[in-house]
Amino acid sequence: MTMELTRENLLQGLASEIRSPSGPGNFTKAFNEALIAQFRASGGQLTGDFAAAEFLLLTTTGAKSGRRRTTPLAYVALDGRILIIASRGGAPQSPAWYFNLIANPEVTVELGEETYQAKAVELKGADRDDSYAEIARRLPTFAEYQSRTDRIIPVVELRRL
Repeated sequence: MTMELTRENLLQGLASEIRSPSGPGNFTKAFNEALIAQFRASGGQLTGDFAAAEFLLLTTTGAKSGRRRTTPLAYVALDGRILIIASRGGAPQSPAWYFNLIANPEVTVELGEETYQAKAVELKGADRDDSYAEIARRLPTFAEYQSRTDRIIPVVELRRL
């Protein structure tokens, strides 16, 4: 399936699939594959609806399978730190990549044209709360995601090794 990278596709197909009890499916897989291909072909410079968005590629090691998996994620640079948010669109459970990096915190980050190893560290307490508040101020969609779920959405810092 060839996927067009548009905001409409993101909102209609990907968002509802990600929040479903069964988790991401074929639509999400095709969207992510298209985004990864465009990201890598353009040195991290996305086009169209995503030209202004801040994306990185995160490669984790599967908690159960041990296989390497790459996921495109929005990120926020805050106080010199690179932060990612395990929102899964406000679903009741965190995304699979979050469980992978908790089990195996050494990850690969592709940011623009740079690729580096990092350690994923979950923020806790006031650091998490203050960071999430600033992220939600900058990107109001994340405030909406938190309002959809009873869980505290994790914030993870990617610390360069």
